[in-house]
Amino acid sequence: MEDGTLKSVEHCARTGLPDDAVQWDVREGCEVRQILDRIADKWSLLVIALLEDGTLRFSELQRLVDGISQRMLTVTLRQLERDGLVERTVYPVVPPRVEYALTPLGASLHATIQALVTWTEAHQTRIAAARAAYDARAQAPVLPPATARSAVTARGARRPGSVTASASAAPATGTTSPAR
Repeated sequence: MEDGTLKSVEHCARTGLPDDAVQWDVREGCEVRQILDRIADKWSLLVIALLEDGTLRFSELQRLVDGISQRMLTVTLRQLERDGLVERTVYPVVPPRVEYALTPLGASLHATIQALVTWTEAHQTRIAAARAAYDARAQAPVLPPATARSAVTARGARRPGSVTASASAAPATGTTSPAR
């Protein structure tokens, strides 16, 4: 059993929305949340998408899923098998041959995954622009308000705990060499 996965089924609460739409709740024990966590992780989506085209051996999947480790692929396939989305077939030959295929339940998920991919492709330019704008804002220096910038009061007296420009510019000890 995966860490954080509970054995008991807990039902999620209904919302007060029109049509009484069922929503997963934020509690860790919510079964809908657990299922969504499983099928929405990056490796599961890729494996399900690849298996839509037919049965694949472990080594084929590992070659096709760029960046996945052997252990992560093993864990992902086991979890998908546990959830009834993938079927594992072992052939009694030497060396053992193992193939993976989508179950009918797993195949029924593919249309939803395809809709997500289609949405992503349609909006990738807007998402890239939003990311660039966010990154630009995050890198911009944050300037304090004009009243906080000055360490000197209107009368010219130094505020307690403030450093004057001349004191902060002077080296602490000795001389410093020019920056290279």
